[in-house]
Amino acid sequence: MKNIVEISKTQVVMTFVATCIETTARRLNTSYKEVYQRMKRVALIERFILPHYETLHSESRENIADVLVECMNNWENGTEAI
Repeated sequence: MKNIVEISKTQVVMTFVATCIETTARRLNTSYKEVYQRMKRVALIERFILPHYETLHSESRENIADVLVECMNNWENGTEAI
């Protein structure tokens, strides 16, 4: 019998955040490092992805990428609404 490894909720959420960054980078045809830096500048992870984790993780990757690109662009331009 194989051992089952359990991971914490924090690990699950951080994996989701990494997926969000990578999916957004693919959508923008750029590197995940650039997307991470852009998200970091506007605190998108702390102010949007983490607080809305429960809603976002039930969406398709395509929808998540659309929402995150729109939000990131708006916040970079000084517009808080998505």
